Amino acid sequence: METLDKFDLAILQELQADGRLTNAELAQRVGLSPAPCWRRVRSLEERGFIQGYRAVLDRDKLGLGVLAFVRLDADRNNGDVTRQLEQAIRAIPEVVACHYISGSGTFELQVVSRDLHHFSAFAREVLLNLPNVKDLHTSFSLGEVKAGGAIPLTHLAENQGSHSAKR
Repeated sequence: METLDKFDLAILQELQADGRLTNAELAQRVGLSPAPCWRRVRSLEERGFIQGYRAVLDRDKLGLGVLAFVRLDADRNNGDVTRQLEQAIRAIPEVVACHYISGSGTFELQVVSRDLHHFSAFAREVLLNLPNVKDLHTSFSLGEVKAGGAIPLTHLAENQGSHSAKR
């Protein structure tokens, strides 16, 4: 893993908090002049530390009041079919997150829907008809405590004192 210096970490922290900062604002907050700050941001993007920028939307205000956690059981013994299932899941807009999981189940999906009626139809018509699906187990969010949190960087800052940046 590449080592990040204190300026890189500060840039990442600030951009996670507010991705709309201008380069001048960001430079001021992290203690750099604008040109070196801009170069560092570009470098962080090119090296894949920053994967993109996006707006965080309020799903409730957009009429998607149901958040379901769906454990999808699939047959794991056929790699080609599993890849087909992964590709199919990626193409479904209502699936906002999907993880390949250990233990019981194969995938854990986060699915948004207008209401329970629409979710039920979606589960029957879409999810159960995906390739290689054996079963679904669904839990519903009763309230969001935390979502879309920033990636913690404290473990990198702690190592900062003992490592120099590798470029």
